[in-house]
Amino acid sequence: MTQLTVTAKGQITLKKALLEGLGARVGDRLQVDVRPDGGLVILPVRRKSRSWSELAGMLKRPGQPVLTIEEINEAIAEAGAAAGSAGLDDR
Repeated sequence: MTQLTVTAKGQITLKKALLEGLGARVGDRLQVDVRPDGGLVILPVRRKSRSWSELAGMLKRPGQPVLTIEEINEAIAEAGAAAGSAGLDDR
């Protein structure tokens, strides 16, 4: 069980392990509800769905080549063939 200290301003700091357990990251929001017995329920506020325009470029990495769908499919096929061949070598 983790113990937290209340500051003079009435604030607490959640330990890293607690935040990881919630799946919370920097900038995330948390919802805190008080139960009738005085306990707290802390839940992460789920992010709203993003529009396609907001998602555009999410996978783009500077310095990495831009691949066409054909090149991606070819790479998948080659990786699958190599994995299948490697499995045959185990016999």
